Amino acid sequence: MYRAVVFLRQVEPRTGRTVHEVVNFVMWPIAGMTMLHRVVVLAVNGNITDDFRPVYNAALAFLNRKPVYTADFGSVDPHYLYPPSGTLLMAPIAVLDPERSRWLFILANAAAILIALYLLLKLFDLSVRSIAAPILLFATFASETVTNTLVFTNINGLVLLGEVAFLMLLLRRRDYWSGAAIGLTFAVKPVLAPLLLLPLVRGQWKVFVTALGIPLVLNALAWPLSNDPLDFIRRTLPYLGESRDYFNSSIAGNGLYYGLPDPLIWVMRIGFGILVLVSLWLLYRYYRHDELFFVTTATGLLLTASWLLMSLGQMYYSMLLFPLLMTVVLKNSVMRNWPAWLAVYGFMSYDNWLSGRFVEVGRAAQYLKTTFGWSLLIVVIFGVLLTRYLVARKEGRLDQGIDPSFLVPTERAASEPPPVDEPPARESART
Repeated sequence: MYRAVVFLRQVEPRTGRTVHEVVNFVMWPIAGMTMLHRVVVLAVNGNITDDFRPVYNAALAFLNRKPVYTADFGSVDPHYLYPPSGTLLMAPIAVLDPERSRWLFILANAAAILIALYLLLKLFDLSVRSIAAPILLFATFASETVTNTLVFTNINGLVLLGEVAFLMLLLRRRDYWSGAAIGLTFAVKPVLAPLLLLPLVRGQWKVFVTALGIPLVLNALAWPLSNDPLDFIRRTLPYLGESRDYFNSSIAGNGLYYGLPDPLIWVMRIGFGILVLVSLWLLYRYYRHDELFFVTTATGLLLTASWLLMSLGQMYYSMLLFPLLMTVVLKNSVMRNWPAWLAVYGFMSYDNWLSGRFVEVGRAAQYLKTTFGWSLLIVVIFGVLLTRYLVARKEGRLDQGIDPSFLVPTERAASEPPPVDEPPARESART
């Protein structure tokens, strides 16, 4: 009997004794199973939208010296849009049969996302043992952006890893390596191109050597190996500059879908562009020395603006906003308010708002939620920064920055000793 009790005690699950332990015990199983479900079930099952097939076909054609840029841009099927450098990097996936190659590509993207999340935790000085780790893992794999990246089987997970590596190395002044991380993503797709503004304003010129050099070298290597490299310039580049009216959450894309007049579309684009420029100026003027906050917040603002204001923005690009969302752990974050997370729901939620009862309203909610989410995020960042500026100016403390007033006295009190001719506040209160 005694041995049975000892054995049962050994196999008894550990009971959480602190809030930290309880949250970890609750969230790790949920997060782990959600991740497995997305990777092993949803991603392997696939979807009618298949981003992997055109990439595999292009890689196979490249290896066999056949034309690559043959997509019919009149259809709504996924098109192959990578430059010759991206085709060169993708070529190895065609060595295997399509099914096994797709599975490996799913695993590669899932692994890249996990590594990126680990680096994000490190970037914000958080441990894997912290409650932030399972919460971040669950939120990531429950989101639309990660779910559809895996289900559609595209390269966004690897792009996220390149982005986070770029930011971490940029903050650590490892300029050549930082440029190499983002340069590899440029070789496939230029979705992170707006982030080159960061090393530009920070004076980290060496970043540009590898950021621009790597895709140029890869294109130079791929050009003579391609059957039709000029068709990328003649056919694909003009298409990339156009706004399409399907699978496009940009202002221009939704404007075309709903038949809005061009002047109205341009008014909205210019209006949001002004909000972005003012926000960037406030960030640079008052936060550039708070490096982590400045770089991660500006990253989210630049990327959101590029998707909302330019020709193409797709919901699953929102994965690249994870560094901005992680700033919520910073005391001066612009994400510590409910409208910011209402915006996040718009572009991160996997909820489907199509309704059989309320057809028109449901369709509008489904098609516009990403656009509204990105728009609201820009408005929130602008509103928070402008309000901080106006309050600081009114209080006459612009020379100390524009952080909220409840942060400024705390930091000042921590750095200044109490006057010698007065008793400490606690003793004075007791007497």
